[in-house]
Amino acid sequence: MAESQQNTDFTSTLLTPTGMDCPRALIDLAHCQGIEDPAEIASAYQRLWFPLAQALHDEGQRLGRPVVLGILGGQGTGKTTLGVMVSAILRGLGDRPLSFSLDDLYLPYAQRRSLQSQEPRLKWRGPPGTHNIDQGITVLDHLQAGRPVWVPRFDKSAWGGAGDQGKPERVEGADVVIFEGWFVGVRPVDPKVFEAAPEPIGSEGDRAFARAMNVKLRDYLPLWEHLDRLIILKAIDYRLSYTWRQAAERRIRAQGKAGMSDSEIEQFVTYFWQALHPELLITPLLDNATVTDAVIEIDADHRISRIFAPETLRRS
Repeated sequence: MAESQQNTDFTSTLLTPTGMDCPRALIDLAHCQGIEDPAEIASAYQRLWFPLAQALHDEGQRLGRPVVLGILGGQGTGKTTLGVMVSAILRGLGDRPLSFSLDDLYLPYAQRRSLQSQEPRLKWRGPPGTHNIDQGITVLDHLQAGRPVWVPRFDKSAWGGAGDQGKPERVEGADVVIFEGWFVGVRPVDPKVFEAAPEPIGSEGDRAFARAMNVKLRDYLPLWEHLDRLIILKAIDYRLSYTWRQAAERRIRAQGKAGMSDSEIEQFVTYFWQALHPELLITPLLDNATVTDAVIEIDADHRISRIFAPETLRRS
């Protein structure tokens, strides 16, 4: 089967809602993820959770090996929740899913402190250059080949919220790998776009930082090559990430764990936008069928606004 036809098959299945009702066990699981509205749960199950699980199951059958799905989404778009719900459905289809994050590939705390002394602009974890790319490639290599591997896990609460490597997980026999992160799949862009970059890239120093991060993205391309499919969770306004991150950190603090203050969150999210601005780095992927299989648009209430494929893919 030609690659373009495989792309169409995967996306066609993803874009076809199911008429089935959401099972009780999944409703309970959605409640555990903080989703209480029955209509919202029913819509997400019929429009996204089940179709995506079915598309991944079918893709694994076509490939004859474990399939790797990349999920790209800004802070608060629901990447983790999507992974939890789709994984539960996949288990019901007889698959053995594994979810892990680009965050799990962060360099250990000590290494990031050393990195910061060399490059002061990398004052927080997150941007290109703060991950162990080789480790990620090794993990995906082993998973796609069906070999056992130790999957890293990152503890975001360590060191007062700065985070550190936690206890790794030994994994063997995963059928579907869900690999999510805030810039999973993002490619470098023409550096000329930074000449008239949007806020908060305002000063020449900001532009220099953004250009440097853009160059660093080249190092991640070998990691992205392991993605069989890529979907994008796109907020209707990227600035919603600030509000959503605030809410998430407040929940962390309410659980007695170390988390960032509201002022630290504002600086943190702004820093992410200065490193890889969504309008400059993610917008070009929305209609790039070579890279992107589907886009899920998320409204201010975390609900699905629409799901669509890149125009070039719809025409194929």
